[in-house]
This record gives sequence, C-alpha cells and structure tokens, in this order.
Amino acid sequence: MIVNTAEFGYDPVSMPTPTKPQTARPPSSLIPKLRRDLLAWYATHRRDLPWRRTRDPYRIWISEVMLQQTQVATVIPFYHRFLERFPNLAALARADLQTVLKQWEGLGYYRRAHHLHRAAMEMMDAGGGRVPDRHRAFRALPGVGDYIANAVMSIAFDRPRAVVDGNVKRVLARLGGIGDPVNQSAAHRVFQQAADRLLDHSCPGTFNQAVMELGALVCTPRRPYCPECPWRTSCHACRNDLTDWLPRRIRRAPVPKHAMAAGVVCHRGRVLVVQRPSEGLLAGLWEFPGGRRQQRESGPTACRRLLRETTALDVTIERRLIRVDHAYTHFKIKLDLFLGRKAGGRVRLDGPQAFRWVRPQELNALPFTGVCKKTFPQLTLDRLCRG
Repeated sequence: MIVNTAEFGYDPVSMPTPTKPQTARPPSSLIPKLRRDLLAWYATHRRDLPWRRTRDPYRIWISEVMLQQTQVATVIPFYHRFLERFPNLAALARADLQTVLKQWEGLGYYRRAHHLHRAAMEMMDAGGGRVPDRHRAFRALPGVGDYIANAVMSIAFDRPRAVVDGNVKRVLARLGGIGDPVNQSAAHRVFQQAADRLLDHSCPGTFNQAVMELGALVCTPRRPYCPECPWRTSCHACRNDLTDWLPRRIRRAPVPKHAMAAGVVCHRGRVLVVQRPSEGLLAGLWEFPGGRRQQRESGPTACRRLLRETTALDVTIERRLIRVDHAYTHFKIKLDLFLGRKAGGRVRLDGPQAFRWVRPQELNALPFTGVCKKTFPQLTLDRLCRG
C-alpha cells in the first residue's frame, strides 16, 4: 500500500507495497484546520438538495436509503414522489408491499424497498411510531447498516457518528495516502477509524455531509478538481501526484453474462405475467415468464421449454419481439422476448409465487422488473394480443 504522509503519523518517503495495512491518524494540531477549511468550503459550495431542507428523521432516512448506490440526480424525483405517497412513517407502514414496490419501480435495488417497509412496520408496532434517536435501536432495524445508522443519527439527531461511503473513502485515501483497497471489506475499519478521528463533534451531520459533498463535487474518481479543494495543501495524493493511483481497488473477476428468454403469452386479449418469489433477487416484482437459456439452445426452443417448466403451459412461439440488455450488480443479461399464444394446458406454477392474465392497459398498475419495463415502450401489446 502507499505510505501515509508525515502529518498523518507516517514517514512521507514513498515505499513499495507494505505488507500490513496502516491507519491514517492525523495529529491533533492538524485536525481543527481541516475541519474549519472543509466547513467553510461546504457553506459556499453545498448543493441545495431536498433532504437538506429538513431535520425530519423519517425523510432523512428515506433519502439515505435511496442514495445508496444511486446517483443524486436519479434519486430526487423518486424522493419527491415517494414522500408524496408516503408522507410519514405511519403512511408507509400502512401501505401494502406491492404499493411500496410500485412507488420504488425504476429506482433499482428493490431489497431496499422491502427493508424500508418492514422497518416502518416495526417502528409503528414496537418503536412508538417514530424513528429511534439511539444508534443501537435504529441499527437493529431491517436494512439499516453502519452507514445508514451513522448518517441518520448524525444528520437528524446530531449524534457524533462518522459516515463512511464510497465518496468518503476516496477522500480519505487521497488525503492520508491510505493504500488499503476501498472495495475490500477488511479495510473498512481503517477508513472508519480515519473518519472517526476527523469528525467534528460540534456539528457531526453537517461535517459528514461536507466530506461526502467534497467527494461528489471535487475529489471525483477521475480528474479530481484539486485546485478547488480546501484540503489540497494537506492532501498526500495531491502533493505527490497520486490522484490517479488513489484510492486503490482490488480488481474483480469479469461480470458474468447470461442469455435469457421470456414470453409474452397472449390468450383471449390478455397477457400472462408472473410474480417473483417473496425472497431473493427482485422479490415480489412482476415479469413475463421465462428464465435462462441453456448453452447452444435456440431462443424459441428455450422460451417454449421455460414456459412449460415454470407455468405448465404449451405455447406456440410466433416470433421474437425484442432483445434487451440489462445489468444487475453482479451479472448482466441479454433477454430475448418472444410472442407466444397459449396452445393448451392451465397454469401451474413452478418458481413464481403468483400469476395473472391481465389486459395490456393494466400492466402499469403492477410493479415490474427493470428489464421488463425496458420493453414496454417498444411493445404494442394491445395489437399483439388481438392478433
């Protein structure tokens, strides 16, 4: 790893890869200046984001969950729509899961919506109908990890909890020359300790947001704007021309790609849709029935087989309608969607938890997987079902 600078407690002379990770430890004499400089920068450059206009812990919690692995520009319209539909904890807890998933549709990482709903119900049932203001109680809720807990506790309740996300890790790695890989779980402790030492306990929520904002606007992954950084004179990476080298990341294995086939099965003016199981990937969402193609299996053959295996229907495949590429966190798919007509049998599910024969105009009432939603603008289902 890259050795930390002298002011962070290490010899500033560059060394080959050390064998043991080290932790950035800025001396007490430097920390007050770092805090002052960052907060002054943040006061001038902070973005006017909707969740920064409130101290309501419910709204802050919703925003932080949505912002996990999702860009700010994407989150803003979803945040407004979600809170319009569920303006408080009680409204979210009263809603059924399908309604929550429909409001979340398009934001991705649907497990977040499941956890929000479960946590809201728990807070209404056993938490007095409010977001807990104590770290341990909030951390115990479904879907609440260290980052979410620290963010909400600090921003909503002024608890001295330092947040560590991707932006924060990048800033800290460059500032202190931390060479531990940011995508290695064992290194999280190193970055948490560095963040804890820098945290301004007098305004923890503002300071946490300032560090994240610095990473989002200035200390960017590529071509950081070092001349505009309030920490540039203290930054190891800036002073040593290492911004292209830090932070370090472990090279991951190539993302696997899967060939999929699914069918738009029409019968008497309706189309068949199935609901994914209540646990696992995309739990509870709706989709056109199908699955993974076997090696060297043609698309129509795969579609017929998958429809028979998952729904017990005999289906006549007429033609391919569309091919869609879609990426998930750990894999990518190429989906071929086929038009089919029910030829015989009745639906008996093996895999999906529910099915419906719906009119094309009713599809938008259901929460669908992202890959299926991609196909909707290019399908004329009314015409296809009449054909």
